[in-house]
Amino acid sequence: MACCPGLEKQYFSFPGELLMRMLKMLILPLITSSLMSGLATMDSKVCGKMGIITITYYLWTTFLAVTTGIVLVICIHPGAAAQKEEYTVGKVVLSSADALLDLIRNMFPSNLIEASFQQYRTVLVPVVKSSGFPKMPGKTLSFIYFAPDAENPEIQKPVLLEITPSPEMTYRTLPGSNNEMNVLGIVIFSATIGLLLGKMGERGAPLVNVCQCLNEAVMKIVSIAVWYFPFGIVFLIAGKILEMEDPSVIGKKLGLYAMTVVIGLAIHGLCFLPLLFMLITKKNPFSFMRGILQALLIALATSSSSATLPITLKCLLENNGIDRRVARFVLPVGATINMDGTALYEAVAAIFIAQVNEYDLDLGQIITISITATAASIGAAGIPQSGLVTMVIVLTSVGLPTEDITLIIAVDWALDRLRTMTNVLGDALAAGIIAHVCQEDFALKPSKDPESNKEKTTLTEVSFSPGKEHVIEVIGDVLSERTNYNICQV
Repeated sequence: MACCPGLEKQYFSFPGELLMRMLKMLILPLITSSLMSGLATMDSKVCGKMGIITITYYLWTTFLAVTTGIVLVICIHPGAAAQKEEYTVGKVVLSSADALLDLIRNMFPSNLIEASFQQYRTVLVPVVKSSGFPKMPGKTLSFIYFAPDAENPEIQKPVLLEITPSPEMTYRTLPGSNNEMNVLGIVIFSATIGLLLGKMGERGAPLVNVCQCLNEAVMKIVSIAVWYFPFGIVFLIAGKILEMEDPSVIGKKLGLYAMTVVIGLAIHGLCFLPLLFMLITKKNPFSFMRGILQALLIALATSSSSATLPITLKCLLENNGIDRRVARFVLPVGATINMDGTALYEAVAAIFIAQVNEYDLDLGQIITISITATAASIGAAGIPQSGLVTMVIVLTSVGLPTEDITLIIAVDWALDRLRTMTNVLGDALAAGIIAHVCQEDFALKPSKDPESNKEKTTLTEVSFSPGKEHVIEVIGDVLSERTNYNICQV
């Protein structure tokens, strides 16, 4: 066993792997049930207003995070302490156009079953342009071998022998897939179905009822799984620490860069977001944040805002008393498009790479980085290290070398956990703000009878005493100025 340290690390981190598998198991049923039932039981006008406010708030906070990161990286200038290695192997990455098109394709999955475990992803296939075999005597033939990668045997790297003259290598794009859940496509489909179910009225009530029951069942599973979380978190983080290389070498090269990202995340998560919450709701933000500490800890351990979604929903409903309809809408949307930490990280990393290459950015390029980092973070999936994928869009927008992403991979696993905490914190505070802004729309107002001018009681106050031959079934949540119920004769 001593000769297989990699295998020992895998065994040691097995309890943490179980935690990740538990949380990922709940993502699909939670997103579909919460969005369908939440949007179906809301009035279309209220839903439209809440959607506009939510998306506008997410965009502004993301842009604020990008601005914070840009100011810090320009002031601290961490690129001066880092040096590029003399010999680096260039890695072929997608162009920004292909990466953006992949995000748009994932918004409209061609197969919903496939979307639950796969994403669309363009792959690059190397193609050698050759004029044929050399006809002159004395010339040797040239060969190109494709050797499997040591870490991932499915990836084949081209190995070129010394060729005279050297061939021209081009890359052709082909449709492929990535073994991660297409959260963006599932969110858009579920939101659309939820809105249509709300407009169908009583005909859509049975499916809404199923979604509500499924949502409650998932939350009960989360309540049971919570007991395992402390044990799994310890092994999940410890396993990642064991995989670290020499910390002293990494600290000398990337210590200042990591400190810049951490300071930016701390300013945004502990100053700007709580300040916005306090100014809008007139409440203490830190008492609100105390109620979601468990979700923040899970985000730190799993590095996935989508995997943390069940715990965040549980904390907001039980600890902070957020309206269930608001939480069901704001949190799944936020886990998909609200990536404050990722946007800040991408802006800092792009300017850091420019500083390492001694590339001076003008004001126009800095503005371009801020806009593209905001847009790219919106499409970043809520999975670990998804920021590295969308980083290509930011780098190519200002002409920076995309292969230099490898400079920051050594510390990305740790920074990814911190920016995921910022993302989850932003989602939770957004739910509190939206619940405060839209509380009048969700308030239960008694409607008056035009004939008797007497107030009718709401659905929750209806006193109905069925006989033995009748039953009553309440469909959906209570809506303002509208009651939905069916009386069925048995």
